[in-house]
Amino acid sequence: MKKLFLLLSASAVLFSCSKVGKGEYIITGTAKGIENGKTIILKTQDPSGMGGLINIDTVKVENGKFEITGKVTEPSFYILQLETIQQPVPFILETGEINIEIDKDSIQNSKISGTYNNDEYVKFNDEMKVVQKKLMDFQKNNTLKMNQAQQTKDTATINSLMAEYQKLQQEVGEKSKTKYISYSETHPKSLISALIIQSMLADPSADLKKAEKIYNSFDEELKNTKPGKAIKERLTAINSSVPGAPAAPAAPAAN
Repeated sequence: MKKLFLLLSASAVLFSCSKVGKGEYIITGTAKGIENGKTIILKTQDPSGMGGLINIDTVKVENGKFEITGKVTEPSFYILQLETIQQPVPFILETGEINIEIDKDSIQNSKISGTYNNDEYVKFNDEMKVVQKKLMDFQKNNTLKMNQAQQTKDTATINSLMAEYQKLQQEVGEKSKTKYISYSETHPKSLISALIIQSMLADPSADLKKAEKIYNSFDEELKNTKPGKAIKERLTAINSSVPGAPAAPAAPAAN
């Protein structure tokens, strides 16, 4: 009995260590090399649908660190915008303790961790980079050659490079689609899965039965997010042959 009591007490301590309650978030960030007093702004898409970004919170960097706290109803994409740095840091704002390590010299190499959806977002992007590596390598290795061919009006070289690029683009595109579907089939709790299916339903050539099957496998919590509800509305409209059904936005691209 004493051992059981000690075990339960230890469990209580573990659960009580969290700094956030239900529906709350805390972003703990490091920004090495960023001067004290520089501004970091938390932004998200304007819910009115006007297409712009709106400011949610603003903090100052102090001794290379910053912290943002607040409340959130469901996971959604947000960005951090640093003063004097044009490229933002995208991440998923959700309940929990989110850690963001900003790399001011290479924003795309900033590190995000701490919550399920952010960990999945990072892994998904890493996996997509592998899928798209061949195309990226081709661009990197042939940009100079293409520029020189354009300057000298070397039509044969230009056409050859374009033909090879288009072939690679198609190959990588098919592999990317396969990866998207595979991911959404195996990650029923991930926000990325919902965004993938939402995008899939905007494609007239998409396999609607597969999309619906994947959606039906989602956890209820994911179904109740904005993209989850949008998928349900879209499927209902398609199945009911309702004209003018709203199209879905594109799935997130790998960094």
